[in-house]
Amino acid sequence: MSLRSPFLLLVPLGLIAVGLGRHDWPVDGGRASAFADHALDAYGLALTVQGPASLTLLPLPRLTLGRVRVASDTGGPALVDEARLGIDIDPVGLLAGRAEVGGLHLEGGRLSASATGWNGPLARLAERVRSGASVHPSRITVSGARIAGDDAAQDIDLDVAWPFWSASAEASARLTWRGVPTRITVTHLRPADIAIGRRSPITAEATWPGGSVAVDGTVETAGPGAAWPVLAGQMRGETSSLPESLAWIGWNVPLSPLTGAFSIAGAFETADRSISCPRLRIGLGQNVLEGAGAVALGSGAAPRLSVQATLAAETLDVAPLVEDAARLFGRDPQPLALAPFTRGDLDLRLSAAAGRVGPVQVQDLAASVLVREAALEIAVNRARVQDGTVKGRVILASGADPAETGMRLQASLDGIELGTVLGEIGASRWLAGPANGQFTLEASARDSVGLLAHLGGRAALSIAGGTITGLDLVDVVHRNGVVALGALARRNGRTAIERAAIALRFVDGIGEITEAGLLGPSVGATVRGLVSVPERRLDLRGDLVLRGPADPSRGLLFEVSGPWNAPTAQTAARGEGADPAPRVGEAMPPDVNGRPGAEGLPVNARAYVP
Repeated sequence: MSLRSPFLLLVPLGLIAVGLGRHDWPVDGGRASAFADHALDAYGLALTVQGPASLTLLPLPRLTLGRVRVASDTGGPALVDEARLGIDIDPVGLLAGRAEVGGLHLEGGRLSASATGWNGPLARLAERVRSGASVHPSRITVSGARIAGDDAAQDIDLDVAWPFWSASAEASARLTWRGVPTRITVTHLRPADIAIGRRSPITAEATWPGGSVAVDGTVETAGPGAAWPVLAGQMRGETSSLPESLAWIGWNVPLSPLTGAFSIAGAFETADRSISCPRLRIGLGQNVLEGAGAVALGSGAAPRLSVQATLAAETLDVAPLVEDAARLFGRDPQPLALAPFTRGDLDLRLSAAAGRVGPVQVQDLAASVLVREAALEIAVNRARVQDGTVKGRVILASGADPAETGMRLQASLDGIELGTVLGEIGASRWLAGPANGQFTLEASARDSVGLLAHLGGRAALSIAGGTITGLDLVDVVHRNGVVALGALARRNGRTAIERAAIALRFVDGIGEITEAGLLGPSVGATVRGLVSVPERRLDLRGDLVLRGPADPSRGLLFEVSGPWNAPTAQTAARGEGADPAPRVGEAMPPDVNGRPGAEGLPVNARAYVP
């Protein structure tokens, strides 16, 4: 007989043995339940089995129990219910006469959403580690589970590996969170160090189709009374749409509807319900800002998020925000409720060496944004436009009616070159010269159209040493109000201005010109009339007279009316009994140029919120 014959016989016998070993053999349910309950008792868990039990010998001995319920041995709701539980029996312990759990596998079922319910079993596991027990489940897997009583988390797959020969554990999870597929991984974690109160290294990452968050640092257990573990290290995150990601997570962050693509990176450290970032780099659209910040989460059933940050940028482009504001005050009414923008507190200080506000270039910008419940303040503490300065503050606040918003605006201009600004916004540079101004406006309404219709306040603007380009007013007077043929097209006319100023008082969106006038070397003018903000219309009437000894009596009466973007001007006859033409220089408003650029604004504009 050949020596190979016994070996050839071993092959089918081996295949038969493997087949038998991988077969699920039914076992007595009572004994299987007692064994599993005894194995889980060391971790403070009580097991109830309602389904059949089976035993598989290969590749490792595994006891499978159907329709199990797992709860804390101290009582309380189920931690796991309606699941299929597989228990890997440690072969080393089995050879030594002990039935130790080598791994746990859950298929389907409902997991408890209560974090406090898991505290007991986790504390018991930590006690075993601190006592020096080296036996623990080397692998825990969950497949196809869901959270009980909550449809947010579905299709949960979890794999936790902590081999007995390694001090580090790794975990990965896949789930569908609020309809979005999500993946979470954790590596380099040392459970034994955490159990005895030491810091453990940790590397974690969460990814979803719209973004990702990653952490690389250390972690330790929370202190007495603290809700969060203590984390420190480096973080990075990005999302293509911050509002969508925050809504998906379930957080409310102030002003989030105004943001879009967002990224963050830097050093961080957590404390009780707060995160501090001493070094921070934030990307907002095309803007990159650096600085420091902190985030704190309040207490209660609906905790309010509070954000503080001081950020600086080389260049800052807020043109998208200006475009949103321009659309807000279009012809169609837009709701003005503040609630979507004030779902959290914000204290933000911004600075930039250069920036763009819409089409206007600014330098040396210092601004602040303050958000509190039902109130929003934006302050431009300093902004240089060409050789001039702009300062301003706008306060938005909700009243008794949350759908209604009140607005208060204070602003000042000091030495702003009008010709340059008109060119930057794409308008004709028909007026040039350094302008000073003061604006104080307020209104309250439920929508943007109503806000303009209830606008009230005052505005004043003056120019010293300017020029009207494209029109010679002296020539217009000599021609009795007729502009020379082709003069406007050639734009070769000029009118020098020694001083021009206008002051308006607004009531219900209608601005009445209380004082307005122009003085030049050879011509002077006064203007009266109304400016309608809701209708975007002008209705003005004025006198234009010559100065100088040559012909001081020459003058004309003119009218300007029509929409802002296409007004019409024509001469008008002075009726019998009408007031005579004023002397040049009469009815000129106070000299705005003589006022400080920040008059009417407190030194620290950002410190006030209604």
